[in-house]
Amino acid sequence: MHASGDPIADPWGARTPYRQGGPWPARIDSCLADGVAGADVEAWVQAASLLHSDGDAMDIAVQDGRIVGVRGRAGDRVNRGRLEPKDLYTWQANGSADRLTRPLVREGGRLVESDWPTAMNRIVATSRKLVGSHGPQSVAFYTSGQLFLEEYYTLAVLARAGIGTPHLDGNTRLCTATAAEALKESFGSDGQPGSYEDIDHADAIALFGHNIAETQAVQWMRILDRLDGSDPPRLLCVDPRSTPVARRAAVHLAPRLGTNVALLNALLHEVIRRGWTDPAYISRHTVGYDRLRAELAPCTARWAADICDIPAAAIEEAAELVGTADRLLSTVLQGFYQANQATAASVQVNNLHLIRGMLGRPGAGVLQMNGQPSAENTRECGADGDLPGFRNWQNEQHVADLAKVWNVELSAIPHDAPPTHAMKIFELAEQHKVRMLWISATNPAVSLPELARIRSTLAQEGLFLVVQDLFLTETAQFADVVLPAATWGEKTGTFTNADRTVHLCEKAVDPPGQARPDLDIFLDYAARMGFEDKDGAPLVHWTKPEEAFEAWKECSAGRPCDYTGLTYDKLRGPSGIQWPCTDLAPAGTDRLYRDGVTWAHPDLCETYGKDLETGEPMGEKWYRATNPDGKALIRPAPYLRPKEWPDEEYPFQLTTGRTIYHFHTRTKTGRIPELAAAAPEVWVEIADADAARLGLAEGDIVEVTTRCGTLRGRLRTGTVRPGVLFVPFHYGYWDTPTANAPAAGAPGRAANELIPILWDPVSKQPQFKTAAAALALVERAEDPAAGRRRANDCGTVRPNGLPRR
Repeated sequence: MHASGDPIADPWGARTPYRQGGPWPARIDSCLADGVAGADVEAWVQAASLLHSDGDAMDIAVQDGRIVGVRGRAGDRVNRGRLEPKDLYTWQANGSADRLTRPLVREGGRLVESDWPTAMNRIVATSRKLVGSHGPQSVAFYTSGQLFLEEYYTLAVLARAGIGTPHLDGNTRLCTATAAEALKESFGSDGQPGSYEDIDHADAIALFGHNIAETQAVQWMRILDRLDGSDPPRLLCVDPRSTPVARRAAVHLAPRLGTNVALLNALLHEVIRRGWTDPAYISRHTVGYDRLRAELAPCTARWAADICDIPAAAIEEAAELVGTADRLLSTVLQGFYQANQATAASVQVNNLHLIRGMLGRPGAGVLQMNGQPSAENTRECGADGDLPGFRNWQNEQHVADLAKVWNVELSAIPHDAPPTHAMKIFELAEQHKVRMLWISATNPAVSLPELARIRSTLAQEGLFLVVQDLFLTETAQFADVVLPAATWGEKTGTFTNADRTVHLCEKAVDPPGQARPDLDIFLDYAARMGFEDKDGAPLVHWTKPEEAFEAWKECSAGRPCDYTGLTYDKLRGPSGIQWPCTDLAPAGTDRLYRDGVTWAHPDLCETYGKDLETGEPMGEKWYRATNPDGKALIRPAPYLRPKEWPDEEYPFQLTTGRTIYHFHTRTKTGRIPELAAAAPEVWVEIADADAARLGLAEGDIVEVTTRCGTLRGRLRTGTVRPGVLFVPFHYGYWDTPTANAPAAGAPGRAANELIPILWDPVSKQPQFKTAAAALALVERAEDPAAGRRRANDCGTVRPNGLPRR
């Protein structure tokens, strides 16, 4: 394998510095299989990355009907040719020897190879039986953030109007639900206000719970190039860990876990107290400022310092950084989204931009980020617990409009209660109310919290489980039917990244064996079920990806996420295009809210709002009275202590997160030699002071225990604030000697063995970052040098910015 530079030793590559407002220079990264030169490539096929939310544009190299490499697309607005380690190497997973190539069905307690008619007929027969005997709500669908738009939209139509179930959500509930909810609470509708190009123009960048260096590595390259330019932006990093971002920040705040709202309230207090607001913008474009100012009166830096366990002077310094910037860009991710008061904290970041008037112009924006490549599409298409096109389930006219698009009766679309979120779906399955669960392209037996409970639910005798995936994952092992799916490079479709950029991914090679594109599987199911519209025509009336895209365009017309100006041919150009893209904006739209918000009017908004403390819907009457003119909403929230809090038995706070070398549960990246070698095993991070107090050293084998379970890993020191433990969440069991989860009470490898089932009351996103934990020594490293060598094999970042090698 030969790639540009050494993406493992230096994942961010060479610098191409540029100044504020200038164009980001191109840098083309590539990787080809050993023995393959550029001249040997028979075709370069357009695509983009499905391994993070950046949407890095690339071309797939094809030789003899197989993928042999990738190269970045220099003309694309997202990455200007750059690729990160997962982009460069993970195409190899397509050729893994253990790909699923035939359907599997359970016979006599064992999964055995079968054929498509047998597998699909079992699914259809079970669907019809359950809907007939127990109603549509006995069937649920749990999907991904890694399919294509065309597949999500097809799934949404067949689930909501075909089956008629409200039980449809994605694993995007784990990563992007709070992003969507925070945008809805502040702006009336989902839709990313900012653009990645704001990095080019900002003079201050605030990263709230966002380790962009490892989660969106190409945009970190962009920031690094600005930092090395002639007029670099100042960085604020809010993170309990000493990440690469923290080490380049002008101000690094490492608050106690679960105290983000207290910290943001103090920052807002300081900005208001020192007059760093934009009164004209507030008056013209917002409602709620007076209430915010009143509620923040006692939230001084000194008050927050006691709660967050950080110096008041540091809070004041951070407030000055964000309060005096001419062009402030803020980004938010899982350090807020998966924490205590997730939506309330993320909304306060929006409030910061609203009171400063920092929206809608170059360098002044907010990016409520996504964790997955096509998470935006689950939200747009209604595969995530919302209605397609950012329609409001409480607004009868919105539902009627959707019914008209689908040509079904209004009553065919469930809307008498909120669509069901993922954790509720699994709770209903546990209670035997959901009796058929169809899981596509995700691995909840590793990725959901409280894994022992999730495994018990998946194993229930009365649950008919369908799993649609590339490999026999930990989840697929529980299935009654396993459907082999095609993946990136083996099918055609579009997806939209975190800053609304739409890319087209073309099919480059055939899938292995009998594996099928997810779209074809959903279309087959819809046809076999005989779903019809109210005139007796097929409900799902398309047969190909481009036809599905055209159907989606009709659904999106006149909505915030309007795609009507896009076509497959247009997306075959040099760069992805940002929605909304219409006849009035044929080149797309770089930033939303240039002159106030657009979709917050009571007749147009996607939500009437929720109580930021309880999550209870505020209702149409409240919304119309509060925001009759459809302005941005400034929503204050008081700090509330997490339900999980350290005590004598569990004295640490546990947080989980990512490494740059892996994605989710490693079903692809764990099969790539370069990435697996860079981070082969789970580890535990602890502060130097805590390690010294407990007599622990780097390389020791330790056990982390919570009220839910136990994990065993090797220790790393000096990377987190005191009182905190960090564990990466990627590691499951498919590549262990037994390929099975541990016996009850035995230590595991998956971080989510430790995480209790708690979720944010507003977004319903699980709280992966608030568990109380204990730590115990299992085995000392033979000698410090050996311990360091073994721990360093995992490839996380050292303070000098280079990986451990």
